Formats: sequence, C-alpha cells, structure tokens
Amino acid sequence: MGVVTALVRSSYLVNAVYTASAREHGITSQQGQLLCVLMGRPLGMTELGETLGLAKSSLTGLVDRTAKLGLVRREPDPEDGRAVRVALTGAGTALADVFYAETCARVDVLPASLSEAERATLADLLGRLVNDNEVPMVFLDGAR
Repeated sequence: MGVVTALVRSSYLVNAVYTASAREHGITSQQGQLLCVLMGRPLGMTELGETLGLAKSSLTGLVDRTAKLGLVRREPDPEDGRAVRVALTGAGTALADVFYAETCARVDVLPASLSEAERATLADLLGRLVNDNEVPMVFLDGAR
C-alpha cells in the first residue's frame, strides 16, 4: 500500500472510531470534536472556526446545537466586549473527559499488532507529519 492510500485509509479508520464513540454518547462526531477542542480553554468563534475548519454559519449551527444539549455556552470575551467565547459547561466538561478517554482507548487499540518500537516509530513519523503541516490542536496530546 502506498503512502497516500495508507494515510487516507488510516484517516478514515480514525474517523470511524471517533464517529462510533460520539454516537454512543448521543452526539455527532463534529460535536465530539468541538468538546475536545474546548477541553484546553474557551475559544472565540473565529479561532474555533479556524481550528475546526468550519465556515461561520456552519460553526454557529454546531455551537447552537451543542448548546441546546447543555454541553457548551457562549460567554463574553473579556478582551473584546463585542465578541463571545465558547466554553464547556459542567456537563460538557464531564462528557468531554469521558468521550476523550474512551476515544483515546479505542484509537490506541488500532495499532495493537505493532511492537512498542514500531508504535514509537509510527508516533514519531505521524508527529512530524502533523508538525510540518501545522495541524490545529483538535485533540489533546496524552492523557488529561
């Protein structure tokens, strides 16, 4: 299998795990991504849109739907009175913690047939690929 095929198919594999995990928690995979992004700190709508790669209208809909579930809230931006930030609620933090841990555990099983050395090499190579392409922080590194 060539590198392009391997990368595309492995991306599909991780997305399928992410989607299944989200579905079990009654959310969409995009809502799961939103929760994971917000685990670090509240973010403004512009930064959130750039991180998730969503247009303003799509992001507004995602935040609205997730807020209706009681998982996120809009709050004033302390640095810009005209802007809002999106933050996790208590319920959102609890779900994000569980969702993140379960998703990590499921993804960690994917390379189970690799030796520890092979897993370390894979992590190094993928880490370089991510760093070289400035991928936004959509998932925390390591256990929380």
